[in-house]
Amino acid sequence: MGAFIGLEREKHGRPAGLRTHALVSLGSCLIMLISIYGFNGITGRDPARLAAQVVSGIGFLGAGTIIREGTSIRGLTTAASLWVVAGIGLAIGSGFYFAGITATFLSVLVLVYLENLEKKLNISKTEVVEAVIKDRPGILAMFCQIIANNGISIKNINLEIDEENEKALISFQIKGYNIDKAKVIEEISEIPDIYHIKWN
Repeated sequence: MGAFIGLEREKHGRPAGLRTHALVSLGSCLIMLISIYGFNGITGRDPARLAAQVVSGIGFLGAGTIIREGTSIRGLTTAASLWVVAGIGLAIGSGFYFAGITATFLSVLVLVYLENLEKKLNISKTEVVEAVIKDRPGILAMFCQIIANNGISIKNINLEIDEENEKALISFQIKGYNIDKAKVIEEISEIPDIYHIKWN
């Protein structure tokens, strides 16, 4: 079950792919089996106690797949899918096969088809902002801060410096939801030493 979800992540080149998801699900299933059957004859045992550690412990593995790039964050979906396959492993291990299989089906549905739907609805668009600025310390940080404050993720930055004229051409590939272009451009224009702004 975990491998089916991991296969989709593998196709997207994510750090946690088919094998990672399969192992997380398998390990969770094993821990659940141990919780139920490993302590027979012991009075006052709680099968949920050992399984509960999977839920909290998987967070550490999920955090390892989250990568921060400038003001944008990648890997949240993969971290969430790892958390889901841990739950699927616990469900299968406890004999709740219907819930495990259903969760697998719905997870693959979300990962594959909702991404395509998101693209078709154009909910989040990738655009390019170009600006000619004075080459001085701190101006790039001010530029990035304004973009981040408006809830926009920076996917890529390209910087070309003209040392002779003390100018720099910066190009941002950005992605955001319902971006107020006029507001962002107005805020950027207020930065000293901005010569030109172009929003593609």
